Amino acid sequence: MNDQRLRLDLADLAGEVEPVDLRDRTLRASRRLGIQRAVATSAAALVLIGAATGAAFVIRPDATGPAPLPADTPSITVVPTPTGSPSGPAPTVSPGTSGSPGAPTVKVLTGTLYYLGRTSKDAVVHAVQGGADRTVARIPLGGEPCVGNSITVSPDGQRLAWVEDADTAGFGALMTAAIDGTRKRKLATEVGCLGSRALVWMGSDRLLVRQNDGASVLMNVVTGKPVDGDRGQEPDRCWSADGRYLAAADESGPFVSGPGSRRHYNYEPPSEDADKYDGWSARSVSMDGRYVAVGWKGTDPSRRDDSHAVVEVATSKVKKLPVNGEVRNILFTSDKLILVQKADRVVVLDAGFGVLGEVVEARDTRGLALLAYAP
Repeated sequence: MNDQRLRLDLADLAGEVEPVDLRDRTLRASRRLGIQRAVATSAAALVLIGAATGAAFVIRPDATGPAPLPADTPSITVVPTPTGSPSGPAPTVSPGTSGSPGAPTVKVLTGTLYYLGRTSKDAVVHAVQGGADRTVARIPLGGEPCVGNSITVSPDGQRLAWVEDADTAGFGALMTAAIDGTRKRKLATEVGCLGSRALVWMGSDRLLVRQNDGASVLMNVVTGKPVDGDRGQEPDRCWSADGRYLAAADESGPFVSGPGSRRHYNYEPPSEDADKYDGWSARSVSMDGRYVAVGWKGTDPSRRDDSHAVVEVATSKVKKLPVNGEVRNILFTSDKLILVQKADRVVVLDAGFGVLGEVVEARDTRGLALLAYAP
């Protein structure tokens, strides 16, 4: 279009509309066209520069991108899955995650982590969800070691259980309550509270206890009665979160049993550490019964919630964990994750032991015993 043609067209339009300042409108249009050409030219130049340097640039026409998270917003630091680790479809990213280019996406721990702390008067149960820590229950210690040594959280995060009012030998009343300490009930008497693990959950409605005659009894915490048909002979029993797979030991050694299967395995603990402890036992079992996490028994009758290694049952081989530094605890969860607790964080692994990310522990729960994780 030439200038003469433009003037003719503008004159025709002027006859049909109210008079306007054509010169001013033409200048504004010209300026808009100039800006558009400059932006297009700049974008093309950036694309060429990005291609040459291997960098990628995104031009935003405005500032409506996502706002940065506040400084205290909980997040997960995403770590790339190590080479050779089994992997499947990446979990979906949820709000509150952060990552880096090339790193796999990761699912935030949407469930609740339960920790055990204590004051001079109370056993304190912490619940941490999305990085936010809250105290859900305070159970009075009563001036005795039993409550602090026995209190435990069910795998579904709905119940507490502990032993209180014990005699000098460490046998007292078995108590249960809702996770917030309400609806407190006495289920049995003369139940032991001492040892590395005084109370052990089979699923979320059955609880293994030890009575003063030395027998192990499986209690139904819903009915408040012993479970019929439970032999209670194997020591150091431990179940998967759903109660389907049992890890225990008999006269022939440690084993894992479940639906239609029973496998024995061996574990030789590090010789430099073995002399410090009174043996080891299974502490957590994977949902498919393929792996057990093992931990030390103490040389005194106090609780131990820690574990330090994973054993593959079929091969009796110790699984190499893709983490650095000291491991404090290992927990197989009901949603098929593996939580590896370190000094101030929890490393999240998938079922194939690939790293999904790290959750920095809340300030007030660092150093506390990790009791359970409920999805």
